[in-house]
Amino acid sequence: MTKSTENEPNGNRRPAAFMLEPELSGKGSNNKAAPPVVRKPQSFDTDVVLTPDAEDPFINPALGADSDANAIAKPRRKGFSFGKVALSALGILVSLAFGLWTDQLIRDLFSRADWLGYTALAVVAVGILAVLAIVIRETAGMMRLAAVQTIKAEAEAAVLETRPARAKALVKRLCAILEVNPDTARGRATLKAAEDDIIDPPQLIDLAERELLGPLDRRARALILGASKRVSVVTAVSPRALVDILYVLYEAAKLVRAMAELYGGRPGTLGMVRLMRDVIAHLAVTGSIAVGDSIVQQLIGHGLASKLSARLGEGVVNGMMTARIGIAAMDLCRPLPFKALKRPGIADFAGDLTPSVTGRNPA
Repeated sequence: MTKSTENEPNGNRRPAAFMLEPELSGKGSNNKAAPPVVRKPQSFDTDVVLTPDAEDPFINPALGADSDANAIAKPRRKGFSFGKVALSALGILVSLAFGLWTDQLIRDLFSRADWLGYTALAVVAVGILAVLAIVIRETAGMMRLAAVQTIKAEAEAAVLETRPARAKALVKRLCAILEVNPDTARGRATLKAAEDDIIDPPQLIDLAERELLGPLDRRARALILGASKRVSVVTAVSPRALVDILYVLYEAAKLVRAMAELYGGRPGTLGMVRLMRDVIAHLAVTGSIAVGDSIVQQLIGHGLASKLSARLGEGVVNGMMTARIGIAAMDLCRPLPFKALKRPGIADFAGDLTPSVTGRNPA
């Protein structure tokens, strides 16, 4: 390495050029490298089993430790049941007995006076018409729920096809179901303008999900958050456990019905019973009903949970359980599965239910 040592009169050093000599490699040095150890080829009898990508928790995060908490609610499959046969036979028998009793009553009234008999016939006719109206309403509600589930099943099959005909027909049916909702007007106009465009089936269904279900998902989150806050506050200040149970059931049924009407289901009484049964079955399978102080500690913090009153902790737990019910109802009532849009989780509502404790303020 060389450098210039001449200096200026004022003591400053002139710019100089430096040359760095290349370092000697190990080959040029006196130390000889040890010869590499060559391993002879060997055979192993151990079978190597590769984990499929669908079952790998590092590739599919949904298979992690909290997979049960994030499990998507699905309607139970219909099947043959001896209980249903027994109930149907008992219902027919009770109907025949009621018919014979009505016939005998009308005959007795005619034997007393004609006007009593005709009045009884008019009352029976009005009752039959009311029963027919109820049957028609319940049947229509069940058909709407079935149509939503059919669209969801057909969407998964339409994505796998190369031609967009099936996907376009599915999008038209989805627009017809949601046309009564004014929040979908803009999305329906966008899909109407894109009818003649060349779009692959997966992208077309994703477009329909973003344009049609995006505004509805925001309203669904607001419904879940509002119901959870009401349950949390009421159960925290109510003096009786019976009041807590009744109010939670009331808000849960109201939330499930609102979710079904939001996504175009509009169920009747029997449809509501089926939805509630599916929601409760999902919560029972995932273990979401068995909540306790450990969940309060996870939501609020281990140190703060011990300082809070028991009533506040119960209110938070009931609010989170209501949010879980709303998410399950959202899965069941939504016409399309979550693909283009993010599915809400229980963590999305934790900070809003406990703003004063966690230090977060709801937006």
